[in-house]
Amino acid sequence: MKRSWRNSPYSYSLGMFAMMVPSQAFSSFYIFFYVDTLGLGIGLASLARTVFLIWDAVNNPLMGYWSDRTKTRLGRRRPWVFGAIPLFMLTFVLVFSPPEGLSQNGLFMWFLVALILYEAVATVLWVNYGALFPELFRGDRIRAKASAIQQGYQVVALLIGTALTPIIYDALGFSNMAILYALLFGVFMLLCMMSVREQEVYSTNEPLKLVQAFRETLRNKKFWVFNISNSFAQTVNGLISSTIPFYAKYVLKIPVDQVSILLAAVFVSVIPLVFVWYWMIRRMDGVKAWRLSLGVYGISVIPLWFGYDLLSGILAGIGVGFGLAGFLVTPAMVSGNIIDEDAERTGLRREGIYTAVSGFITRSSGLISALAFFVVGMIFGYESGDNPGSDPESTFRYLISVVPLCLLIISFLLSFLTRIEFSKTIGGEHDHGAKADHQL
Repeated sequence: MKRSWRNSPYSYSLGMFAMMVPSQAFSSFYIFFYVDTLGLGIGLASLARTVFLIWDAVNNPLMGYWSDRTKTRLGRRRPWVFGAIPLFMLTFVLVFSPPEGLSQNGLFMWFLVALILYEAVATVLWVNYGALFPELFRGDRIRAKASAIQQGYQVVALLIGTALTPIIYDALGFSNMAILYALLFGVFMLLCMMSVREQEVYSTNEPLKLVQAFRETLRNKKFWVFNISNSFAQTVNGLISSTIPFYAKYVLKIPVDQVSILLAAVFVSVIPLVFVWYWMIRRMDGVKAWRLSLGVYGISVIPLWFGYDLLSGILAGIGVGFGLAGFLVTPAMVSGNIIDEDAERTGLRREGIYTAVSGFITRSSGLISALAFFVVGMIFGYESGDNPGSDPESTFRYLISVVPLCLLIISFLLSFLTRIEFSKTIGGEHDHGAKADHQL
């Protein structure tokens, strides 16, 4: 393997592409599949999502702690990822392959168990893959570049996972769609992990004990403000993705074959806009860029309220793409610097536990999304595809525009609760180190 390919932003980002294709298909269509297609009641669907988030509260931080303590010749993170690859493929297929003829209770139990299994394996992947980022790329400049490349790959994956998915499941069915995406994931995740080499120096120090590790993490105010603020914005990502199929059906009133056009318009626009944000980041402080992205994202969801047909939906979606692009690129720089600062204070690199706790906070945003979906649905009488109520249009106008705007206002205001700044010496030293590493 060429050294220029090893640990490069391009090879590392293959992992983001691999995971985001099935993950985006999951987040965008699993509620639509179970509620609108299979007829599972919205109350039972929300209950299942709540239960698996409680499970996530347990497995996510523990996974980060175990990852930080792992010592093998392959590194700390790679063995976990290699082991999780086949399990992720299997559980993803199970989510979209319930047996036919299940009762409401039977469908609920399948949904719940499949979610728990899928979430557990996904936690292993996301924690260990995410923990590699601040270790492999040190300093604001290389992190900005790596983040932009990673998000470029991610947007392509988002495009496939959203815009292409309706075409595939319409032609092949949901189960075959899941099998196809599972195979795609397996190939690209293996290519990514074969190109990554962890730095042995970070595995030699004795890690903190469990209680001390969590104590050091929980007392970091910058970490909490950053991640709680991000969790509200992350809720918007999931809420918009999962609401778009409903928005297309009940608000824009477009046929299924045009849903892919709507989704493509949103995510194709994000690809060049990611690099617009990268250009902006290089000319301003990373924290200011992150806050700016939250504000822009909030403004960008407003036009979705006024959509009424395919064209207006596309134009509104392109606007959302600009806000989304900023939020995809900017957080990695802030998060990486928080971890660097912790390493200077404790003398230990603890990417695993920080990534895990961060992942739990942001992924717990799914609880907010589930609650919003349930409350707004009950207000307007939407229960399921079999019983959409008298005003499903209002249900999904509020869910795709008003609720996201409120969440992003909260996110933006929370970002100012603490002063997040980093000394230039950290960035300078790490930039130098990163340059040296990538010249090897």
